[in-house]
Amino acid sequence: MQVGRKSCWRQLQASFFRLLCLIPTGFPVRSVDMQRATDNITIRQGDTAIIRCYVDDKVSKVAWLNRSNIIFAGEDKWSLDPRVDLVTKGQLEYSLRIQKVDVYDEGSYTCSIQTKQQPKTSQVYLIVQVPANIYKVSEDIIVNEGSNVTLSCLASGRPDPAITWRLLNPSAEPLDGEEYLDIIGIMRNQAGRYECKASNDVATPDVKYVNVVVNYPPTMKRTQSSETPVGRMGMLQCEATAVPTPEFEWYRDEKRLSNNQGINIQILGTTTILMIANVTEEDYGNYTCVASNRLGVQNASLFLYRPGTGRDINGSACVSQSLWLLLASFACLFFKC
Repeated sequence: MQVGRKSCWRQLQASFFRLLCLIPTGFPVRSVDMQRATDNITIRQGDTAIIRCYVDDKVSKVAWLNRSNIIFAGEDKWSLDPRVDLVTKGQLEYSLRIQKVDVYDEGSYTCSIQTKQQPKTSQVYLIVQVPANIYKVSEDIIVNEGSNVTLSCLASGRPDPAITWRLLNPSAEPLDGEEYLDIIGIMRNQAGRYECKASNDVATPDVKYVNVVVNYPPTMKRTQSSETPVGRMGMLQCEATAVPTPEFEWYRDEKRLSNNQGINIQILGTTTILMIANVTEEDYGNYTCVASNRLGVQNASLFLYRPGTGRDINGSACVSQSLWLLLASFACLFFKC
């Protein structure tokens, strides 16, 4: 039964022009205006397409076909698609309207005419464009400095979208990469938010983002020693950059310092402060700040020294800058410089 129906349908399609003669003549008698027919129509997915066909009073029969399938024969609708209907303004138009166009609507549409002399056809090719859509992008990642990184951004659309990458730093310059962005030996200054943009001029570009965190060992950024008189509070400060955030320790000689009477250690993010209340002579000397994370360790020497002596590592007096200038002046007078 199924085979018989298909065979019958093929016979109907093959003999369509013979069927034209069976169409009722109630439809206005017109013929195609070949000069006004459009060869191609480009439409965006989801929009409404109107495929124009203009006729005059020389036509006896008219119909619309798509890929040899009959859509309309005269005013009789053969298609079961509810999105499809006719646009017949006055006596001069026999146009096909397709609402909410999708990609499977793309193809050739034929306005077929039976005149008193011979059959005529006007073919229009419907091109359906689809906005760019990023359907897969890399997840946020955490890597160690020096690693090789590949970010992916896959997009669809008609026509095929162009894919571009940017690192959203102050310059935000385009990067060399399309669907895949390769970063060889990533550095800490390449961490941040990466933007993938897919565009094909059909609609607003689609944009997705990937956050890249780069781990690296501590690096001392700033240290501050302290010139403090006896009886006052001394403050030593140490700042380090690192990812993950570094942990800090303070040492005096080989002894690790901790919060106790007279000593207070504060850690504020990437900065640590060693505060020594009521400085004594024994407190002067060299202190070590140690910053560490799982990737490495960095240390720096800082000094708590008495005013006028300069930075004294061993507790012995160091000549201050002002004293050096005074001695230099005397030396200059002595050697008549």
